[in-house]
Amino acid sequence: MSKLSRRSFLGSTAAGLLTSIALPSAVHAADAAPQKWDQTADLLVIGAGLATAVSASQNGVKNILILEKMPFVGGNTSISGGGFNSVDPVRQKKQNIQDSPELHAKQTLAGGDGRANPELVKTMTVNSYDAVKWLQDMGMKFKDDVYQIYGGLYPRCHAPFGSLGSDYIKVLKPQCDKAGVQILTNSRVVRLFRENQLSGKVIGAEYVDKDGNHKTVKANKAVVVATGGYGANPQMRAKYDPRMLNLTTTNLPCSTGDLIPLMQDIGADTVGMDFIQCNPGCPPGRKQRIILHLYAKNFIMVGPDGKRFIREDERRDNIRDAVLGLPKQTGYAIVDSRGFGDLNPGHQDMAKKDLETGDAWTANTIEELAQKMGVDPKALRATIDEFNAGVDAQKDKLGKAPRNLTKIEKAPFWAGYSGMSVHHTMGGVVINPHSQVIDRYGKPIDGLYAVGEVTGGIHGTNRLGGNAICDIFTFGRLCGIQVSKL
Repeated sequence: MSKLSRRSFLGSTAAGLLTSIALPSAVHAADAAPQKWDQTADLLVIGAGLATAVSASQNGVKNILILEKMPFVGGNTSISGGGFNSVDPVRQKKQNIQDSPELHAKQTLAGGDGRANPELVKTMTVNSYDAVKWLQDMGMKFKDDVYQIYGGLYPRCHAPFGSLGSDYIKVLKPQCDKAGVQILTNSRVVRLFRENQLSGKVIGAEYVDKDGNHKTVKANKAVVVATGGYGANPQMRAKYDPRMLNLTTTNLPCSTGDLIPLMQDIGADTVGMDFIQCNPGCPPGRKQRIILHLYAKNFIMVGPDGKRFIREDERRDNIRDAVLGLPKQTGYAIVDSRGFGDLNPGHQDMAKKDLETGDAWTANTIEELAQKMGVDPKALRATIDEFNAGVDAQKDKLGKAPRNLTKIEKAPFWAGYSGMSVHHTMGGVVINPHSQVIDRYGKPIDGLYAVGEVTGGIHGTNRLGGNAICDIFTFGRLCGIQVSKL
């Protein structure tokens, strides 16, 4: 698993992984608590909630247990691009970028069509820079410049200096080890216990260990759920949006949404379950994903006719719908050598491997590149010339003036297939700014917290690029502080 440096689609690799870990079926029930518990912890974290575990330990919580159903920790964060949206007075000042938590919140709310909870958005944007500094203090390294990530709408994204999202795990896992946090992998939670099923405090969970044994854990302080979304669960996706049934996914196979119905069983409310985001990924009929699109200023997208069909700095849902409207639901992403050089090493290595499979191409001229792509060279040449002229004139043919766009002009040029894969599920359980899970009557469920993609209400209909990493580490850190006070 150390070779995983990106979110791979649910194809042969992920399907094999899903088979190999032999996940048992969840038990959607909330029976009375056991008379005798197999284990006891002060704080029980379910899923890849390393940030919460570390934060809680730093604030005095001693007995912490993490239950992870995969054979390794980190979840989708470990294979993500790792872009972290946050206001940054130091980096942005050096780049003459004017920004504020208020602007970040305004764009987040507008980008999600006003369907996010403003209090959650404010909590995230006001506290995100503290999370950046917190990570840096533990050894996390970001590149010196912030950038505008694909679908992010503004240059405030922090790129990990090394190997993408796995950098966060390399920083947090040793902190867990140092603090004595117990981590049990291959341990899938199948039940949550609440004192009176639909009332009272959440007091523990039942899980199935690697040998198939059912065990129970009592949580003295709280249970924190950090199990991610349901992007790798086609049936659950299709329940809310039938278009999502047959698409590939950029998620690991662990993203099946198991804990959402378990929390519903003990009273949790949900929101935005039909808000499902796609990202350029593995096209239909292909087996590889190439990522040339993360820096919005550096790439263009064209269809099979060699012409642009969408502004590259548009919202992710608009780009999704435009790509799904193409013949065979497949387009191409193109960058030049400078744009390729801006990519993280993991994405560069991925593109080089995709040259061998025929999913990516590189050439010293646009015309040669077009021939390798199977696109009309004259049409692609005209598109590139028109785009470059628009950058010079600050007037884009497809709409308003380009924002932070740069020319496609320096050889060698790169291109790769760009389809759509399910990437992020914006819906989940309802939480308040303290990460407490809220029931169907609008009341906090005592002892139950949730952070990350398993929650809803933070991103609205459409998540801004770079806001997921911001979400999980900002709320993860704050949740650890919150439960330490219990």
